[in-house]
Amino acid sequence: MEQESSEKENTNTGKAVKRWPIESQEEPISVIREETEEELKAATDQVRPVTSKGRLQTHFPQQSRPSSSKKLPRPGSTRSTGSSRPGTGSRKTVSRASSRKSRPESSGSRLERFGPSSDHSESDDEIPHKPREHLPEIADFTTVDINDEKAFDTDLEDKDEEEYTLTDLLFLYRCHMETTTAYDPTGRTAYIEGCKKVGVVPASYFLRHMNDPHLSMKHHGLGSQGMRAIAMSLVSNTSVLTLDLSDNWLGHPGGHAVCEMLRDNCFITHLDLSDNKFGLQTAESLSQTLQQNSTLTHVTLSGNDFDDKAAVHFSDAIMNTTKLEYLNLSHNLFGENAGIILGPAIADNSSLKELDLSWNSIRRKGAVAIAQGIKNNVYMKKINLAWNGFGLEGSIAFGDALKGNQVLEELDLTNNRITSEGAVLIGKGVSVNETLTTIRLGRNPMQTAGCYGICAAILRNPNCALKELDFKDILVNKDFDDIFKQVQEQVPDIKMRHGGMEPPKKPRARIHPMVKLTNYIEKNNLRLVDFFNKFDKDGSMSVTYEEFQQGIECAKTALQKLVKSEALKDTGIKLTQEEVQILLSELDSDGDGEINFSEMVSGHTGFQESQQENINVILTATQPRPVTT
Repeated sequence: MEQESSEKENTNTGKAVKRWPIESQEEPISVIREETEEELKAATDQVRPVTSKGRLQTHFPQQSRPSSSKKLPRPGSTRSTGSSRPGTGSRKTVSRASSRKSRPESSGSRLERFGPSSDHSESDDEIPHKPREHLPEIADFTTVDINDEKAFDTDLEDKDEEEYTLTDLLFLYRCHMETTTAYDPTGRTAYIEGCKKVGVVPASYFLRHMNDPHLSMKHHGLGSQGMRAIAMSLVSNTSVLTLDLSDNWLGHPGGHAVCEMLRDNCFITHLDLSDNKFGLQTAESLSQTLQQNSTLTHVTLSGNDFDDKAAVHFSDAIMNTTKLEYLNLSHNLFGENAGIILGPAIADNSSLKELDLSWNSIRRKGAVAIAQGIKNNVYMKKINLAWNGFGLEGSIAFGDALKGNQVLEELDLTNNRITSEGAVLIGKGVSVNETLTTIRLGRNPMQTAGCYGICAAILRNPNCALKELDFKDILVNKDFDDIFKQVQEQVPDIKMRHGGMEPPKKPRARIHPMVKLTNYIEKNNLRLVDFFNKFDKDGSMSVTYEEFQQGIECAKTALQKLVKSEALKDTGIKLTQEEVQILLSELDSDGDGEINFSEMVSGHTGFQESQQENINVILTATQPRPVTT
């Protein structure tokens, strides 16, 4: 009867639960234990040990614990959440009330979810209890804050009877990782977060190569915002040693971000920031960074529109830096005032070994100040001053600087408007200097005479250390070739480059003797008949070859006596013996060995007409042709 009422009650609740008959009510728990063990044997073919309190043991030793992340169901378990059963000790469990609110289907018992194969009967008089619920899925706890003490019941279970499953531990670890920001030594996380913050798309090339020792990001169009994101990542980067950010148009905000990054980064040694249009605003920040950073050794800042005002900041950096060895300030807008400002800083610098100031506009007093700075510097090995326009003043100053400096090894003065005189003045310093190994003077208007002067200075210096001479695009002649052979005998290892040998001079075009004769007649305002009468002594209107030659010589002698100015001595008839023979052959048209007056007139007139025809042909060829439709 009791069994029927129990089945009826379960039917009304909409749950089909089969209960086993109980023979005695005195020991209901022991009957359930036995049946539970038998059913477990049939389901898993293995016997699970029982605790001292008579329950199935869910606690395994470390070496025999199952590796599955799911716990097997325990049919017959009558333990309730947050309550104790008669005959057993008080037991505290972890409450999952927050999970039940979000999962209404979890209110059913574990016996109901596992089907009739794991159901057991209970007495109607037994103390009502709520079976232990199944562990929730991981996704159901993603919204629970495990750091909130009110989210869970923190009562502890007896660890000697039950431990968390692997699923529970994984869930807790995942929640912890979601609420805790882990340190990323690669810097990828910082870069992605920085891109989100500034609103730019991450550069995939940077993500792939951000841990390379040599990182090149030139021509990537980063802009100021893109540079800010990269700077956030490079602050803690320990892999990048050489960084190339050229041609990205970073502007002042991007340059400021680079400076902020370099204040914390102590690994980057080579930095290229050329062609980024920094201007005056960034010059001050860069100057402070160069003075404070202790790892940068090579810095390139070419093409950033730095002018004379920015030179004030860079003079401080050059004067005070103690680690920087290479500084490139080429292709900027430095003028004469910038040279005056940078000169004293170069003299006081104690770390720079190479300085590049090429492609600026440093001239006159600025060039003199730079030369004085080099003269007093005792550390610098190389300086590039090409394409500045030093002129004669700079040549004089550098000739004096080479006399006093005994450290400099390479000097580049290409295309500086140095004339032949300037080259000779620089040669005076070369004749004394004993450390200079390379000098470049190409593309200067000093011609072969200037090159000759430098070679002559080398011959005067027995201790000359020059190994390379560069006279690029300057034509030299045979005289230079001869003196350079002497230089090679004194310095066998020297190498020289020039623009090639001067082409041989073309012989002057020969002037027709009739032209000379005509010019003589016109300059002396003579008529042709008067000129002929000077040759015709007997008045026969005919002269022989001998008479004609004698008349030419007499005319030359008489003219030289009349002129007193040295400049007019060349106005006489200067005819060689060969030219006289040509003139006689052209005037003697009938070939009888004599020249009569009619032959003289016809020859003179015919020659003038032929000359006029040649002139007309040239004028016609040079005139533009009319446009035809």
